[in-house]
Amino acid sequence: MTHFKLLSGLGLLATLAGTSAMADAMADLEAAAKKEGQLTTIALPHDWCGYGEVIAAFKAKYPEIAVNELNPNAGSGDEIEAIKANKDNKGPQAPDVIDVGLSFGPQAKADGLIQPYKVATWADIPDSAKDADGFWYGDYYGVLAMGVNKDVVKEAPTSFADLKDAKFANSVAMPGDPRTGNSSMMTVYAAGLATGAKGGAEALDAGIAFMKDLKAKGNLVPVNGSAQNLAQGTTPVYFDWDYNLLAMRDKLAGNPPVDVVVPSDSVIAGVYVQAISAYAPHPNAAKLWMEFLYSDEGQTLWLKGYCHPIRFNAMQAAGKIPTDILAKLPPAEAYAKAVFPSLDEQGAAKKATADNWAKEMGAN
Repeated sequence: MTHFKLLSGLGLLATLAGTSAMADAMADLEAAAKKEGQLTTIALPHDWCGYGEVIAAFKAKYPEIAVNELNPNAGSGDEIEAIKANKDNKGPQAPDVIDVGLSFGPQAKADGLIQPYKVATWADIPDSAKDADGFWYGDYYGVLAMGVNKDVVKEAPTSFADLKDAKFANSVAMPGDPRTGNSSMMTVYAAGLATGAKGGAEALDAGIAFMKDLKAKGNLVPVNGSAQNLAQGTTPVYFDWDYNLLAMRDKLAGNPPVDVVVPSDSVIAGVYVQAISAYAPHPNAAKLWMEFLYSDEGQTLWLKGYCHPIRFNAMQAAGKIPTDILAKLPPAEAYAKAVFPSLDEQGAAKKATADNWAKEMGAN
């Protein structure tokens, strides 16, 4: 067969979708990946987005391919550094694939650290969440939501506007300092959009004004929100990504009962991206891994772990989302208004946070 040689280009599978040639190409890719016999991942904790089950399913489907898991608790920056440090190393410390925050994709491409590949389901990935040449592509996203301790807060807020009500005194918290934590910075950003501000620095500054008012009313708690603090009632309402809150809700198992609410007046999404290392020791195993992740099976496993897969809308339209999984999530319409801030908007917001947060909030 000649198909395999073509797979090193920009995802022949994407152009062969729906044809008999696709099956041949996929068979060639599987054979080449099995011959390599290994896939090296990095920064994939098993309790994040259901990755434990994702990895187990891949290993069950391809038992001939060993999965070497590097540093599950590493961050996006660590993943990039691992590629750089192992450019000339084909050993077990060289990652084949990475899963990183959005901003790391374009930079890794510019630095020549990743290679292009388009999966068979490429067309389902929104243009705004992928590199046109296939160097990086969105995999899943979360939206900022509120975790609410129902033992303490009998009537959960449904919006940012609700949080100004006196009944939420000493209740509201963020995961941490917005100058050092992305989820907290994006909470401030979302609060700004809820007031009608436009994106970028304007939204961030409006969000700071919102939080300053919330602090003056006595509703903003000067304590980091966490599962422990929510359970103890110290921060009975706190913001975080929905997948973290939903997993926390399940772990608490009703003690206390927890609601996860997506604010009706501002839905901010944060997307992660996949890429294959330009120096991948096992490039075909890496491509096969991508095909698995972007298949219906892989996407469903991410959703089962409470991360919205990038193909969610297309799969839902095709009736491919299991109803039992949807039942565990906030209403689907809550996600329909999701806004994906651009890299430029996030950069402007980060600068505004550094310039104005401490000055306005009196924070050290």
